[in-house]
Amino acid sequence: MPGPKDLDPSSSPRAMIGAELRHARETAGLSQAELGEPLFVSGSFIGQLESGTRRLHLEYAVQLDEILGTNGFFERNCKALARSKYPDHFAEAAEAEAVASAIREYATLLIPGLLQTRGYAEEIFRAYKPTAPGSEIEALVRARLERAQLIDDPTTPLLWMVLDEAVLRRKVGGGPVMSGALQHIASLARRHRIIVQVLPFSSGAHASMTGPLKLMEFEDAPPLSFAEAPDMGKLLDDPATVARHNLTFSLLQAAALSPEDSLALIESVAQDYEHGDQRP
Repeated sequence: MPGPKDLDPSSSPRAMIGAELRHARETAGLSQAELGEPLFVSGSFIGQLESGTRRLHLEYAVQLDEILGTNGFFERNCKALARSKYPDHFAEAAEAEAVASAIREYATLLIPGLLQTRGYAEEIFRAYKPTAPGSEIEALVRARLERAQLIDDPTTPLLWMVLDEAVLRRKVGGGPVMSGALQHIASLARRHRIIVQVLPFSSGAHASMTGPLKLMEFEDAPPLSFAEAPDMGKLLDDPATVARHNLTFSLLQAAALSPEDSLALIESVAQDYEHGDQRP
């Protein structure tokens, strides 16, 4: 069959690749499950590629061209779309995040990237890369702030953040940096743009002692969870795993302070930093 036209990656990233994949699959008379079988992936994974929720990796692109007879279309455009301003281990999660209808996140030690201020992000990246030139740090900060622009929409996505109390107490940068960072979170909460809860030290052991947690939901694709470690990250779509992570987040919500009490604590700690009363 004639191959689809090459897309301009700068005009529309994965959504157009997904539309072409759906067209090619339907033209070949295959269901999502049937196309996934020779790739050893689920039908839902194919659906996520078609909806633009997941990034198409080169190994799958090559096989898809062979199965669907698309004359190297997916391989060529996959290589072009692989370029990202985000670190390799996080790029796919950041792209999925941009099209999510709901994001729920538990943060253990630092403010989630979507909620960070410039000053806070600069301190974080400088700690990660102490010998990097200023231009590299600036590029990382710019990418993080651009990613946070999805909050500019007044309603979508739904953002529900549970912050461990350690996030508030760990002094990243000086008092003014922390005060500004926490005041930014409080402002988003007061404008009803995010729901935020604090998991206090007094809650003791909880359901996610081993690390952070991010869950994403989509209008036209199955939900995902994201597991992250230093310089490592993986999107997970196994229904049982995602269901378990959903339960974990629900338990964290139950153990955390109410949104009202959480906001009061965040603003109180911000005031302490502003007046130099917060101990490191």
